[in-house]
Amino acid sequence: MYTIALVGNPNSGKTTLFNALTGSNQHVGNWPGVTVEKKVGSLKHKGAIYNVVDLPGTYSLGAYSDDELVARDFVVKGQPDVVINVVDATNIDRNLYLTTQLLEMGANVVIALNMMDEASMKQIDISIENLSRSLGVPVVPTVAARKKGINQLLDEVVNAISAGRKPSDIVYGEELDEKIMKLTEIINVREYQYPSRWIALKALEGDPEIKRLIADNKKAQEFISSISGEGTDLELDIIDSRYNYINKIVRASVKRPENEIVTTTDKIDKVLTSRLFGLPIFGLIMYIVFQLTFVIGSDFLGGYVESFVGMAGKGLSSLLISMNSPEWLVSFVIEGFIGGVGSVLVFVPLIMVLYFFLAILEDTGYMARAAYIMDSIMRAVGLHGKTFISMIIGFGCNVPGIMSTRTLENKRDRMIAILINPFMSCGARLPIYLVFIAAFFPNNGGLVLFIIYALGIAVALLMGKIFSKTLFKGESSHFIMELPPYRLPQASSVLRDMWEKVWDFIKRAGTVIFAVVSFLWILSVLPVGVEPYSQESILGRIGQFIAPLFVPAGFGNWQASVSLFAGIAAKEAVVAILGMVYAGVSEGTELITAIQSAFTPLSAVSFLVMTLLYTPCAAVIATVKKETNSWKWAAFMAVYPFILGWVFSVVVYQVGSILGY
Repeated sequence: MYTIALVGNPNSGKTTLFNALTGSNQHVGNWPGVTVEKKVGSLKHKGAIYNVVDLPGTYSLGAYSDDELVARDFVVKGQPDVVINVVDATNIDRNLYLTTQLLEMGANVVIALNMMDEASMKQIDISIENLSRSLGVPVVPTVAARKKGINQLLDEVVNAISAGRKPSDIVYGEELDEKIMKLTEIINVREYQYPSRWIALKALEGDPEIKRLIADNKKAQEFISSISGEGTDLELDIIDSRYNYINKIVRASVKRPENEIVTTTDKIDKVLTSRLFGLPIFGLIMYIVFQLTFVIGSDFLGGYVESFVGMAGKGLSSLLISMNSPEWLVSFVIEGFIGGVGSVLVFVPLIMVLYFFLAILEDTGYMARAAYIMDSIMRAVGLHGKTFISMIIGFGCNVPGIMSTRTLENKRDRMIAILINPFMSCGARLPIYLVFIAAFFPNNGGLVLFIIYALGIAVALLMGKIFSKTLFKGESSHFIMELPPYRLPQASSVLRDMWEKVWDFIKRAGTVIFAVVSFLWILSVLPVGVEPYSQESILGRIGQFIAPLFVPAGFGNWQASVSLFAGIAAKEAVVAILGMVYAGVSEGTELITAIQSAFTPLSAVSFLVMTLLYTPCAAVIATVKKETNSWKWAAFMAVYPFILGWVFSVVVYQVGSILGY
């Protein structure tokens, strides 16, 4: 069994190649000790089994973000048999910078020169033979989206494993090479996890991780200090040397047209990313997505799942009664499981449709434009457009949204991005919005949903501004981001992305939500002898204790209070608990009808605002603790959104009441 590592710049087609290599034989997890996501898959080729590890997309292998550290540590410490370096053929100059760093590390590299079809459209002519000879590694032209060149790439992987690793032939210039050699000799007397020459190079470059690694090596420190005293900027010298090396290779291997080709992407971007039209078009696109979500997910597909859940409930009820099952078991299955978990599952079609359209926007390359469009607004609140990428990811789930802040080099930017991410409406909040919209605003569902999401973004930006002026003063880092070309979305990629998110939602409903509902169902029927789901039950008493806090917000009933309390465990539990408690008190009346009798349109809006802003789920709080390594920030994340949500919901209800709503 052999290990292949996939390394490449963001938007180079690395994940597409990973999917082409592994098909469905893959799983997602986290790196040991860190929460950066990794994908691992497997494949068979000529009788051998290969594990394929998709490393985080990165422009370099420095130590300025956790993604960079994870990628380079795996290449050196994980010792993969082969590193497939995915290079964008349309942007070969910049992509080869990462290639030079892999060669410096002594990695066994095979280059997948990807997107050759797009290079051809731009009339970029690349000599594969010259490029391979100049770099000293195999180069295979590929079009990962169409699975072209995959077998040839795997054949070169087999050859590279047989040949073994090759030393780097990169020349930095006589003076710089001499300094690297001397420092290598000093470092060589000790055992390190990294190659000695690479440690010497990175130490001269000022790499913070390597500086910590050799901090106790006095001779190395003295040598570096003596060089620093010469007044030369070694980091810039090394960077310049890499680009000089790359430029020589590109001049010998790549021919471009004299006049730059104006592509379809360029023409579209003149409109979609313009200062005048960019933001309104982004808002319009998201509004259309929400409208289609309701039309397709609710009007077209919604009834099927609801009918299935209803039939399942009646079937289970009849079966249990025919088996003379105890009354408590019938109550638990029908009112607890079906009323609770079932009330969440009926919204799967809407969630599926929303994620489908978001996956299309991602696959076309438009979401990268959203970050670019938002950059000016983010700058106004002390952040930059790259922060908005983590916010977009938070629309799926706040946990990976917070994890994605690891790509931000500036600690200040990262902390602010972590603290504002929970205001992004994750998929778990969607069932809450949908059930209240269905109860009070069925004719304007898309508009209401759009307003909720927009409010979350607005509050996040407001808090970002406040944090940048108070807790985290200082300047944000520079925003550098590549905009990928527009592409037709791949059905397999879109469906895979949609299914992964929907399946995660279903699993949470079957595990976390079931556990929460089961626990609270027990509290709703105890102590023995009380009427189930009544104020006299333990659950009812807990709700009555909490309820006065929400009276100024217009929903001071114990059922709403308990559901919000359960939502701290998992947001989907809010609807599950409402389904359970109202199923009990309303004798089988549909949840929407029960909510209509317990809320007014104004108190429903207030409840939605509270749901949007208050304390995130336990998984998010745990992620904040792990990402910041501080219980202080985890506690802050638990408390400050609750206060903010309460204030906003009270203002909404009180102002609405004054205005006569």
